[in-house]
Amino acid sequence: MQYCSTRGGVHGRDFRDVLFSGYAPDGGMFMPESVPVLSPDTLRGWRGLTYTKLVVEVASLFIPTQLIPREDLEVLVGEALSGFSVPEVLRIAWLKEGLSVLELFHGDTLAFKDLAMTCTVRFLDYFLRKENRRATVLVGTSGDTGGSAIQSAKGLSGLDVVVIYPRGRITPVQEKHMITCLEDNVHVFAADGSSDDIDQPLRCLFADQELVRSHGLLSLNSVNWSRVMIQLAHFIYAYLELSGMEQAETDGDLPELEVVVPTGGAGNIAAGYIVKQMGLPLKLVAMVNSNDIVHRTVTSGDFSMAANVTQTLAPAIDIQDPYNMERVFWLLLGRDGAAVKNMMEEFQQSYRHSLQENNHKLLSQVLSSGTVTDEGILETMRRCWEENQYVLCPHTAVAVWHHYHCSHSPGLNRCYIATASPAKFQAAVQKAGLTFDLPEAVLALDKLAIRYENLERSQNWCKDWEDRLREKIQKDCKIGFYFKNN
Repeated sequence: MQYCSTRGGVHGRDFRDVLFSGYAPDGGMFMPESVPVLSPDTLRGWRGLTYTKLVVEVASLFIPTQLIPREDLEVLVGEALSGFSVPEVLRIAWLKEGLSVLELFHGDTLAFKDLAMTCTVRFLDYFLRKENRRATVLVGTSGDTGGSAIQSAKGLSGLDVVVIYPRGRITPVQEKHMITCLEDNVHVFAADGSSDDIDQPLRCLFADQELVRSHGLLSLNSVNWSRVMIQLAHFIYAYLELSGMEQAETDGDLPELEVVVPTGGAGNIAAGYIVKQMGLPLKLVAMVNSNDIVHRTVTSGDFSMAANVTQTLAPAIDIQDPYNMERVFWLLLGRDGAAVKNMMEEFQQSYRHSLQENNHKLLSQVLSSGTVTDEGILETMRRCWEENQYVLCPHTAVAVWHHYHCSHSPGLNRCYIATASPAKFQAAVQKAGLTFDLPEAVLALDKLAIRYENLERSQNWCKDWEDRLREKIQKDCKIGFYFKNN
């Protein structure tokens, strides 16, 4: 299994290369040069596997045994997923009228990011220990990724972690999962801006090849292929458990499953589309809040950023730059790196791109979408409670709104992705007129000491933030090593 850039300038990298990378050197994102196709017999053979064993099967398709032997992979994944609060790691809530909610939030930071982050950090640590080397993780977060990266990597001798979050745009629990970590290898910044603002200086830092080489700079956002790779597993798990495939004829067509995903940076939707390319008949629905660039792209071909990021009750998807759509476009356009390069460079320079009519048609054939207001989020949370005595987080409500407001094909099973626990979003829960008992681990956060630094807004804020972060990395993060892919 080899990897290449979505922009066509880089080919022939292995899993270790892309694991220790942010964006590819040509500005693109790493993807497998070929996507394995799963036969119906393989899928039937995987029925009944635990989620943990399924992750091993999926990861083994993309990680050659000469890099991580099968027995080591089983240990790494098993250890990564051993700390979740439910033994099965994931849980399905079977609610009324065919509402099936796949709960992905039973990790330390109560968000789906924990699933892929714990595994990815274990893979990093495996190689660093093997090679007696170090690396520096640089993460911009819209709320959940930062806390998950910190909780997964804190205290590891081979990793420094630098996290930047948008001050005032995340919930207190999201913030406390980051600023209460006092480990020496963790460095947290609160920035005066949006998560999209934060991405701008980070791109500049990843483009500094000397900094990347000297400190082993890498990303743990879903830019990192390993994050997306692990996310493939929960789409396959959902299909095996909810599609009704066990009732289908052995030699007949596999049944379709509709999967509805709350969408921000589009990493989850990219994973779902890759799984669709692997042969699973998924009907994918991307649901967004008022930051509706993905919805506009799907419905009209308008891939353009709004002037500002709108703050909503679902802050983790308050994103106007859904960077993982680049992976979707690359697959959609038949792996045409030149076409993707032109498209994305135009978007990055002008913040807009109009999809060609044929490309828009292709996209609308594989993905549908919807957009939900804050009032729609609250209405969905209330209705789900009234009908099921089940509290949704506001992001999951963005997805479940689709269940209550969109018509469904008879006989088509559906799955709604629950990306976070309502415990992280108490203000939204209260605004909906509901209550939710906080777990002890969340209550304990209020008693912990905090540590972070500020990134203030200035006239030349992007350059100022870039300089501050570079100084922090050079001063406080230990020297890494030269990565051959850079």
